[in-house]
Amino acid sequence: MDRLLEQGTDLYRIAVVNSHPIQYFAPLYAYLNRNKELKVTVLYCSEFGLRGDIDPGFKKAFKWDVDLFSGYNAVFLGKRASRRVLRGYWSLIVPEIWSEIRSGCYDAVWLHGYGYAANLIAFLAAKSKGLPVFMRGETHLGLSRSGWKKRIHYFLFSRVFRFVDALLAIGTANRQYYRTLGVPDRKIFDVPYTVDNDRFIAAASLNPDERDAVRTRFGLPLDKLVVLYASKFMRRKHPDDLIRAAALLRDRGYDFSVFMVGSGEMDTELRTLVQNLGLTNVVFSGFINQAELPRVYAASDVFVLPSENEPWGLIVNEVMCAGIPVIVSDEVGCVPDLVKDGINGYHMKAGSPQSLSDALEQVLVDPERRADMGRQSLAVVRNWSYEQCRIGLLEALTMALPRLADRQKKTAQ
Repeated sequence: MDRLLEQGTDLYRIAVVNSHPIQYFAPLYAYLNRNKELKVTVLYCSEFGLRGDIDPGFKKAFKWDVDLFSGYNAVFLGKRASRRVLRGYWSLIVPEIWSEIRSGCYDAVWLHGYGYAANLIAFLAAKSKGLPVFMRGETHLGLSRSGWKKRIHYFLFSRVFRFVDALLAIGTANRQYYRTLGVPDRKIFDVPYTVDNDRFIAAASLNPDERDAVRTRFGLPLDKLVVLYASKFMRRKHPDDLIRAAALLRDRGYDFSVFMVGSGEMDTELRTLVQNLGLTNVVFSGFINQAELPRVYAASDVFVLPSENEPWGLIVNEVMCAGIPVIVSDEVGCVPDLVKDGINGYHMKAGSPQSLSDALEQVLVDPERRADMGRQSLAVVRNWSYEQCRIGLLEALTMALPRLADRQKKTAQ
């Protein structure tokens, strides 16, 4: 008889393997855990992000200032979790995963990607115990790989995915990637990349005085449109393209402010570029933590993410919760699902300040269109939520654990 039926439990007990606490994921686990059919335990390999670590993208030490642990069970694996750092595949060899997954406490294992050796250990432990393995990753076909790397990747993972019981697709581009590698549709379930919409929408609901106060705090003018960039200052995200686009628009006679939120390797270079181009409308804030960001979004009028080679871009979800238009490059993974060209924003060509300036001009010139695009952003993101994740995960569990699903149906009758 199935071990679950012998124990008499009606819960799907899920072990989620994460490298470290991630601000985007923790609220999702709490949401799922509130479902009467789910019990979520997250196995963390490292305390990165809790102890003032230096983020390689931001180039500064930080601690997240939002709650990462309420509403679900979190387990840090081994005493070394407090010392482990994230430095590539072999930096997370976590032998404690083996015994934890084989402990009999779980019915399915959910791996976030395959970027660390810990994921492989967890995969092998689950298979040795006869537990179904789900995988949720960020890859899509538009991500840049050299020819030989792409061939090796496709050869290897087209075989690995045969042994994964369910692939949890974060969006359209990710689903197409799985299909291209030969995964049948019956094994792909939609568990979209989402943020805590309720928190971001509520925190971004500012009255005019509150909006002005945010602008005043950061030295932004109250009477000009604000174009926001909020991400790491790194080359593949092309923050310099917004500054160059601002110069092009200045030369066309447009008067607005650019708000550069973040930090990173290009910080000095970006400030020098502003000086060299003679721009006086650019404000740098430095790193802003999670709790403050929704207010920053709400104080802005349009958001820009000109990245190349971007797996998803969860910042786009966050900003859309503030009800503003978004201009996002065609190499960002969220574009097919969240950015409706000409509806709630525009697509742009990655690496092209000219393409960005043309898209921005269409938003800046027409206040009615800009307001409608903001409303459309909010409408789109409301339907891209944790509830869709819950539905997709339960569908995957029902497929992978049919006997428990049958028991749950009988209990409900």
